[in-house]
Amino acid sequence: MSAIQLFSHDDPDRVFAYREGVPVSAAQFLQHAAQLAGALPDKRYILNLCSDRYRFAVGFAAALLRRQTSLLPPNYTPSFVERLGRRYPAMYCLADGEVDFQGVEVVHYPSMVARDDSMFAVPAIPTEHRAALVFTSGSTGEPVEHPKSWGSLCNGAVAEAAALGIVRDSGMAVLGTVPAQHMYGLESCMLIAMQNGLALVGERPFYPADIVAQLAALPQPRCLVTTPVHLRTLLSGATELPSVEFVLCATAHLAPQLASEAEARFAAPLYEIYGCTESGMAASRRTTQGAAWHLLPGVGMRQDRDGCRVSGGHVEIEAQLSDVIERNADGSFLLHGRTADMVNIAGKRTSLASLNHHLNSIAGVQDGVFLMPDDDDGTVTRPLAFVVAPQLSGEDILSALRNSVDVVFLPRPLYFVDELPRNSTGKLTRESLLRLQQQCAQRR
Repeated sequence: MSAIQLFSHDDPDRVFAYREGVPVSAAQFLQHAAQLAGALPDKRYILNLCSDRYRFAVGFAAALLRRQTSLLPPNYTPSFVERLGRRYPAMYCLADGEVDFQGVEVVHYPSMVARDDSMFAVPAIPTEHRAALVFTSGSTGEPVEHPKSWGSLCNGAVAEAAALGIVRDSGMAVLGTVPAQHMYGLESCMLIAMQNGLALVGERPFYPADIVAQLAALPQPRCLVTTPVHLRTLLSGATELPSVEFVLCATAHLAPQLASEAEARFAAPLYEIYGCTESGMAASRRTTQGAAWHLLPGVGMRQDRDGCRVSGGHVEIEAQLSDVIERNADGSFLLHGRTADMVNIAGKRTSLASLNHHLNSIAGVQDGVFLMPDDDDGTVTRPLAFVVAPQLSGEDILSALRNSVDVVFLPRPLYFVDELPRNSTGKLTRESLLRLQQQCAQRR
C-alpha cells in the first residue's frame, strides 16, 4: 500500500505556517493535529468550517489521521448544510466561530497546549484514502459529489508547484485571499505549502490595506494567491505593493490588462490556474505571455466530437471539461468559453467569456459581466450586461464595444450597478445575476 506523508517538511523547527505574525513550526503543527485528532468524534465525515486557514489545516490533517473525509460543498448556508447532514448522517461540523445547524453535531476548535516536541515523526496517509468529497451544485439542484484521494491531492500540489517554478523547501510564505473551503484555496493556499516545504498563512485578508499589511509583515520569499476580483480591488485601492515572487489567480476570467498592471506593479510574474471540480487543477499559463494554456506535468488531453477530457498525472479519472477548447500543435490549448455559455444570434457565434473579456478590457470599467436571459417567448433574445464604471457613460461603453464586438452582441440593456453580486471566491452565479436583472428592471 503506497502512502504520502502528511506534509513534506523534514525538520521539526522548519516554519510550517504563519499565524497572526507568529511562525508555527512543523513540530507544533503535528502536535496540534494529533491533539485535535484525539478529540474528534468517531464519525466518517467532517465539515470543516474553520475560517482561520491554519486551524482549517489542523482540522483537515486531524481528519486524515482519523481516516475521515472532508466535505467541501458549494455553499454553507444553514439549509444546505442541514440537507448535507441528512444525506451524510455520519457528518459532524468543526468550527472556530459560532454556527447553528439543526441536526448537525458541532465541535468547536479547542485551545491547544504546547508539549515536548522532541519526538517528530510525520505520519503517512494511504494514497487511496478518500480525503475529500468536493461537490458541484448538480443540474437537478441536488449536489453531486466528486471524490478526491489523498494521492491525487498531494500529487496535484507537487505538479502545480513544478508548473509555477516553485523551489521546493524554500519556505516561501503563501498568502491567500480565497477561503480554505474552496477547492482553489485548498489546493493553492494549503496543500501546495504542505507538500512542497512552504509556509501557509492563517489569515485571509480581503481589503487592499489588509492584503498589503499582511504581505509586508511576511518574510521573503512570499507569494499572493488571489482571484481576479480581489486583484482588481487591490490594484485600485493600494498605492504601493510589497514585493512577491509571483501572483496566482483563478476562479474567473482575468483581463490581460489587469494581468499586465499586476506584473508591472508587483514586479513579478502573474500566473493563472485552470481546472474544474471534476479534475482539479489541469493547466496553467503566464497571462502576459499569451493566451495559450499549458497542461500540468503528467496531465494529458483527449478531444473528439463529444468534447474534451483530461486525465493522467494527479487526475485519476478521465474528466470531461465544460469549455470549448482549441488545441494547438505544441500541446497547449486555447479556451473559448464554457460550452453552455455559447451565444448564437443571427447566425453569428461567440461566448459570454469573450464578451466579458472585451467588456472588462475597456478603460474605466471596474467590473462587468454579460448575461443571456432565458429565451421563453419565441422572440430573439439579446445579451444584457451589468457594469461597474462610475466615470463612464453608456455611450462610452457601447462605443468601445463596437470596436471589438459584433453589433448583434451589444448589450441590450446595459445596466450600471454599484457592484456585482460576487461570492467569496469572486464567482457570479446565474441565479444572482437574474435577481440583479429583476432589481435593475424594476428601478427603470
